[in-house]
Amino acid sequence: MVSEAYAMAGQAGAGGKQGYEGIIMLVIMFAIFYLLLIRPQQKRAKQHRQLLDALTSGDQVVTAGGLHGRIVTVQENVVTIEIDKGVKVKLNRASVTAIKEEA
Repeated sequence: MVSEAYAMAGQAGAGGKQGYEGIIMLVIMFAIFYLLLIRPQQKRAKQHRQLLDALTSGDQVVTAGGLHGRIVTVQENVVTIEIDKGVKVKLNRASVTAIKEEA
């Protein structure tokens, strides 16, 4: 019975090292999560903010709903887009997803 106690005591000492390995693995997993998910999302959000700040009258844009049109007026949170002659639509500024390059 004494030999079993010594054998178990040896395993307990090795178990203490696993605590550091677990923490290291957790840090590595968080770093991978950050590099693959969080950082690219922040980069896309920054590009979208820059796009919204650069909106001016006359820009050809595409909205999140798929509407293509020309910006008539730009207000603080609302953009008026002309999608056809005489057809104007007011949209939230954040729903503009891209500025089309004119050919």
